[in-house]
Amino acid sequence: MAGEQLALTVLMGVFLVGVVALLSRMEDLRTYTPLGSGSAGYGDETSHGHKPAGLIRWLTTVDHKDIGILYGVYATIAFVWGGMSVMLMRLELTTPAMDVLAGLGGNAFYNGLLTSHGITMLFLFGTPIIAAFANYFVPLLIGADDMAFPRINAIAFWLLPPAALLIWGGFFLAPLTGGAVEAAQTSWTMYTPLSAEQANAGVDLMLLGLHLSGVSATMGAINFVATIFTERSGKVNWANLDIFSWTILTQSALILFAFPLLGSALIMLLLDRNFATTFFAVEGGSPILWQHLFWFFGHPEVYILVLPPMGLVSWILPKFSGRKLFGYKFVIYSTLAIGVLSFGVWAHHMFSTGINPRIRASFMAVSLAIAIPSAVKTFNWITTMWNGKIRLTAPMLFCIGFVANFVIGGITGVFLAAIPIDLVLHDTYYVVGHFHWIVMGMIAFAGFGAIYYWFPLVTGKMYQKTLAKWHFWLSEIGVSITFFAFLLLGYLGMPRRYATYEFSGAIAPLTQITTLHQVATVGAFIILFGQIIWVWNMAQSYIEGPVVQDGDPWDLKETGQHSREFQWFEEELTADEDSLALTDGGESDDEIRADGGEVEAAVRRVDDE
Repeated sequence: MAGEQLALTVLMGVFLVGVVALLSRMEDLRTYTPLGSGSAGYGDETSHGHKPAGLIRWLTTVDHKDIGILYGVYATIAFVWGGMSVMLMRLELTTPAMDVLAGLGGNAFYNGLLTSHGITMLFLFGTPIIAAFANYFVPLLIGADDMAFPRINAIAFWLLPPAALLIWGGFFLAPLTGGAVEAAQTSWTMYTPLSAEQANAGVDLMLLGLHLSGVSATMGAINFVATIFTERSGKVNWANLDIFSWTILTQSALILFAFPLLGSALIMLLLDRNFATTFFAVEGGSPILWQHLFWFFGHPEVYILVLPPMGLVSWILPKFSGRKLFGYKFVIYSTLAIGVLSFGVWAHHMFSTGINPRIRASFMAVSLAIAIPSAVKTFNWITTMWNGKIRLTAPMLFCIGFVANFVIGGITGVFLAAIPIDLVLHDTYYVVGHFHWIVMGMIAFAGFGAIYYWFPLVTGKMYQKTLAKWHFWLSEIGVSITFFAFLLLGYLGMPRRYATYEFSGAIAPLTQITTLHQVATVGAFIILFGQIIWVWNMAQSYIEGPVVQDGDPWDLKETGQHSREFQWFEEELTADEDSLALTDGGESDDEIRADGGEVEAAVRRVDDE
């Protein structure tokens, strides 16, 4: 087994060396053209108008819009994987005994699903879906031609598919190796000594995949910082930089400080597993050291995932309130405050580990304090809607749902920041309910709202609005049922991460626990039905939806909020109309602007290329 693990580690090392060798052969990382074309360096004429057709285009593209779409498709696939894994888990939990998964591996398979679900939703869905919006729209919003380093942008994405294969690899290799390699069963937190001593090469694959995803995120963060600092048009300064770009800039700074630490901890854990080092061994360093290193990354990671969705809501919600965002500067200041404070709260995950009570109290104080800038944002969103001309479109419904879920998810988190309460509720389903109200109720809701808001711009089509509202209501109802049941299960003492459960009547009636698990499963199926509607709506509308003829599909000009990305979209529609007119033999002396910057001779729509 040790030899197999060592071989896998060496193989992954060879792969990484190959990636470095490929990078070293590139003549100019700031080139806009696909690999192998060898022309058009940065500063030359930066046209994306002559892209290859079919699959080659998507494999070689460095256009920020194409890469944004690739991130979005990737995140959707990961969302489906993570959703299906949790549905199997919820089916198993409808009864106290091991029933549904008994023939698939029992507890081991459940633990593999648990680990895969957490890592997939956080690292393979949460971060990439934010990168999808940021890649596509940040250059348009700041008036840039493209990202500062287009090739690095492409490399950052193409590190993610192998990362997913490594993380999920244990599921595929288990039947091929007769169970010698299985899916990792460490939970997404990978606590030692379990993760260090689990004799399963699938754990090594998962750790290497996580490392790749961290490298990808770090490369993207460097690119966004460079782009926002150096590629803004002359009309965009720090005073009028859009709120979404502010949150992406803050997120990128958090990534640069947090992800390298995760990468270092992962390497230390790999060394413990394969080369007998003792960083996290009981007789060497300490298993608690892993918790400190992981949560110093892990809690900023929560805000890495939450701040950009907050920026999306701050950008979209005013558009359907008929008013500009109330307290623009305070929203920015609160974003920066959350970013700074996020590095001072990690030990609230460790209140029950026996750390010094005085140190524990200081972390409680900072954990309570970080709720203040979060509350500032909430009041700003509510005030923006107050006395506004609210239009309950699908993007607006998801933004309102985001705010409502944030209130519940945030308040439950404030309770966990108090040491006496946390000692009672730690590692129960209360924590799961709180966290999922944030991840699903906020991150996913903001993502859906942004998808509906920008769908006409990206595809040139309009979705079915009735189905979009069905998607919202099913999602909101399902989230409320499922995660409120989780909170109640936590109050009754149901521990997290268990496939089976048995309770003494002195703690809680087993029938009550079972009923709440069944209620949560019903809510999860309601969420599932909502997402099926969403996938159908997106696919059907992309293929057969009505073509958008107006560059202002949301009537934003009426309230003076026709922003830069839709101004670009309007110019693209005009360019398409001009190109159609030229097919009749006409001539044009006009040059057309694309991507908010450089003047080009001809422009194609993304969906027409």
